[in-house]
Amino acid sequence: MTTPTLNRMVKAYVESAMVERLKCGRPGKSTVRNTLCGVRRFVRYLNERREKLGYERIGPGEDFPLVSIVKPPLVHHYLADLLKSGVRPITAVSYLNQLRQLFARWMRPYYEDRGWKVPPFPSFCGRRTSPRYVRPSSEQLAKVKAWYQSLQPGSLWFAATMMLEFAMRNGDIMRLRRENFIESGGRMFLNYTPHKTKHSSGRMVKWPIHPALWERLRDGWFGCDRHTFDEVNRAMRGIGFVGTKGAYELRKICIDHVYQKFGAEMATSISGDDIRTIIRYYADPMQPNMGDVRILDLLPAAGVPS
Repeated sequence: MTTPTLNRMVKAYVESAMVERLKCGRPGKSTVRNTLCGVRRFVRYLNERREKLGYERIGPGEDFPLVSIVKPPLVHHYLADLLKSGVRPITAVSYLNQLRQLFARWMRPYYEDRGWKVPPFPSFCGRRTSPRYVRPSSEQLAKVKAWYQSLQPGSLWFAATMMLEFAMRNGDIMRLRRENFIESGGRMFLNYTPHKTKHSSGRMVKWPIHPALWERLRDGWFGCDRHTFDEVNRAMRGIGFVGTKGAYELRKICIDHVYQKFGAEMATSISGDDIRTIIRYYADPMQPNMGDVRILDLLPAAGVPS
């Protein structure tokens, strides 16, 4: 068994990912791209360390570095230097998780087939998660409503509508086609499979479209790009949202209100996520919105069939 370099591992990873995707549908192309970005970022960091220590920079075509150098002290230094440079903690951990994909468990047989001995990636911390969802104040929600009602037909209105009314993610909105709007039983529905969860839950979203809303969607089709969502982000920041993704606040508001009015099952239906994800990131069960209730009153009286 020999010790490979990261460059050789990257080539093996790209080839093996295509085979693995044919076998089980994963890893996705975006995962592979993120892994490559994470490795390139780490190799740049190693080159910068070499220069600081007085060594020559290694060119991109050279076989460097040996995977055996990826040990806890180096990973900890890398994480610390990312934080010192101003990278947000959740982003820094994301960079490490991208690099970690090169050491994924499913890659072990492919490395062994090549006669390589690849150590496991150093354990540095648990996966950092976003904070639990907290329902916005009524004042913020009123501002969101006023902002949305002020929008004129166009790409910004279309993007905001698909997020606020249908809880869609940015990428899914940009991938939308007219065939995603279908008629069933005399009603119009939005019908699509969220890209983020198509290889996990694979749950399809089929959500009814209000007739008044369909009149506007049918009469005008507006394409969206990243600049459109930058506008949404700026608007949400102006209203007072400070989350990592301003535009996602509209998606959260949608899911939370479906959760409040129709329950967790319908919130899962419109979002395409599982219930655990809904409760942590898109709904606030710590703020019940019901009136006074006595469970005793809900129980049937003696002799009365339930």
